[in-house]
Amino acid sequence: MIGIAGCPGDPPWPIPPPPENPSAALMVLLSGREGERHAVVLQDFPDPDAISCGFAYCLLAEANGIEAEMIYGGRISHQENLALINLLDIELIRYTPEAIPPGRYQGAVFVDNQGTTSALTETLEQQNVPILAIVDHHNDQGRLTPLFLDLRPVGACASIFAEYLSEGLLALKPSRPDHRRLATALMHGIVSDTEAMVHAKSLDFKAAAFLEPFIDKEILVTILHQKRSHKVMEVIKLALANRVVRDGLCLSGVGYLRAEERDAIPQAADFLLTEENVHTAVVYGVVRSANEHEAIHGSLRTTKNTLGPDSFLKETLGKSDDGSYYGGGKAMAGGFEIPLGFLSGQDDLELDQTKWRAFDAKIRRRFMNKIGIEEA
Repeated sequence: MIGIAGCPGDPPWPIPPPPENPSAALMVLLSGREGERHAVVLQDFPDPDAISCGFAYCLLAEANGIEAEMIYGGRISHQENLALINLLDIELIRYTPEAIPPGRYQGAVFVDNQGTTSALTETLEQQNVPILAIVDHHNDQGRLTPLFLDLRPVGACASIFAEYLSEGLLALKPSRPDHRRLATALMHGIVSDTEAMVHAKSLDFKAAAFLEPFIDKEILVTILHQKRSHKVMEVIKLALANRVVRDGLCLSGVGYLRAEERDAIPQAADFLLTEENVHTAVVYGVVRSANEHEAIHGSLRTTKNTLGPDSFLKETLGKSDDGSYYGGGKAMAGGFEIPLGFLSGQDDLELDQTKWRAFDAKIRRRFMNKIGIEEA
């Protein structure tokens, strides 16, 4: 296993002895598994970094005679993510937890997550699917025990997969369309998760330099310049109207959203972070799925180097009854999800408004108390 230090402001991680060569260790894991089918598990709301990493594992698996399928349990609605999938012809399978066919997978691999942000994790465990690998750049969540663990404090998980490629796990060829698509996807993942390389680490720059000769620049530019939808603009407008700023922390609740509108929340947080004298922005809302399941989803963005999003969210929001943290993060960004359980479901307008006022007040008080401000 590979263990490394956490982000600024986060508690130190345990550091188990790393293998001499992570790429070689992953190659050992893949060897001898010809004929298997692996589930490549993405977080419920996959971002470009996760999608590109899943795509990379699928091609690595294919080169070793293994079939791999990218699966997720939520929605993809962000305009860039949809463009990424469509323009690069990347296939993902959306499952509800109960819909995963028993016996379909002989192994599960988690990329850009550690099982805590996927509704599919528990089902795979119940089906006794072996947890083969976790490759991630977030702080150690301790949820799963894989055969191969590669956690690194880099800007993008895609950079780790680019290193695997550069060290010989798959020799990229410009003449192969699937290799050009993969390189383009990984580059987009790096650019996206490092905020155009602003928060890039050494490995991210090395990965980008390695990928550059193979990418389709025209497609990459098209993906990066997708316009915001009207609904996203409405949510940003609502976040602006509802924001409260105290000591550099900006909080804003945006009410109820449909599942397909959920990606407006992080975009609103990104926007609020641009306000003068704001170092941290938190935007949250109640996301309602088609089956009436509801959960409070939130995104945190920060420019404050001494604030570790992972520990900040975990300490602020705590754990569920099963011991899972409601929130977590990486350097400069984080997110949270709080299921509403019995309180889920659309009621009459007055009751819905009452519920929202209660949730909004509770979330706001938690964050204000965390920074030492007592809400009246």
